[in-house]
Amino acid sequence: MDALPDFEQILDAAARIAPYASVTPVLRGAALDALAGAELHFKCENLQRGGAFKFRGACNAVWSLDDAQAARGVVTHSSGNHGNALALAAATRGIAAHVVVPEGAVRAKLEAIERAGATLHRCAPTQAAREAMCAGVQRATGAELVHPYADIRVMAGQGTLALELLRQAPGLDALVTPVGGGGLASGVAIAAHGSTRRWPCSPPSRSAPTTRRARWRRARGSPRWCRIRSAMACARWLASTTSTRCACIASR
Repeated sequence: MDALPDFEQILDAAARIAPYASVTPVLRGAALDALAGAELHFKCENLQRGGAFKFRGACNAVWSLDDAQAARGVVTHSSGNHGNALALAAATRGIAAHVVVPEGAVRAKLEAIERAGATLHRCAPTQAAREAMCAGVQRATGAELVHPYADIRVMAGQGTLALELLRQAPGLDALVTPVGGGGLASGVAIAAHGSTRRWPCSPPSRSAPTTRRARWRRARGSPRWCRIRSAMACARWLASTTSTRCACIASR
């Protein structure tokens, strides 16, 4: 997917999801400030509906559909958080949600998706199997595909997090963003462009694939990549930079 949302689409997403998404708090920690030598502000998206920022993008996608599309429901593939987010978002509109899940996915996450009202479709644990099963569900139901990250509506929804954060903690000079598929990092980059430096971070055990890095760069320039495990690690890493007032996103 080559297209990216623009800033106006992120503003539209913020208005669209406002009745359903939580305004998550920004927390501080004096010990972490001292360790980093900077003011650290943590955006607690772990307190978002469904326990992760992904509800923002899923909710924007669901409420972007016209009535005819919505009547056919939505479908995605996910091993957990996005599937749960889409199921919760679909429930706010009273429409069907189908989630393709790989064999071996965490049982607690699958139970959460089912509790939210989605229909599970199991497949082999490969990307090709996920996509093939999604395509089959689309053919059978007419459901709208809401990709976990390569979807303009999802990226715009995730970008609303940055709009909210910059209102809660104005004057930041750096924003540290988790990156997996790249939907959050891209949305945040567009929303925060011109206001802060943005540094996407991936877990220590994996690097961001080339396609994800390319999506970020198309969103807003070349990032500085880092890998961090926790708030403490974030503070230690920021201590090595010149930033004095920074925000980190607690994604889940």
